[in-house]
Amino acid sequence: MTAKHSLTIAGHATSLTLEPIFWEALKAAAAADGKPLAALVAEIDEARTTNLSSAIRVWLYERALAGQGEGRIPPP
Repeated sequence: MTAKHSLTIAGHATSLTLEPIFWEALKAAAAADGKPLAALVAEIDEARTTNLSSAIRVWLYERALAGQGEGRIPPP
C-alpha cells in the first residue's frame, strides 16, 4: 500500500506517492541530516534522472548501502 503526501519544493507544490517504509526512512534521513523533509526532497529532486518517487527510493537505498545515518532500509 502506498501513501500520498503533498510538499512544496523549489517553490512549487508537488505530491509524492511512496510506501510507508520509504516515508519513514525519508523522515528519518531528514532528521539525521538536520534538514526539513522538503529540503531533503528538493536536493533529491535536483539530482534526479527519473520520476521523483523512484529517485527517492533509489537515494534511500544507496544511503542504506553506504550505511549512513538513520532510516536504513535493509538490503534484499
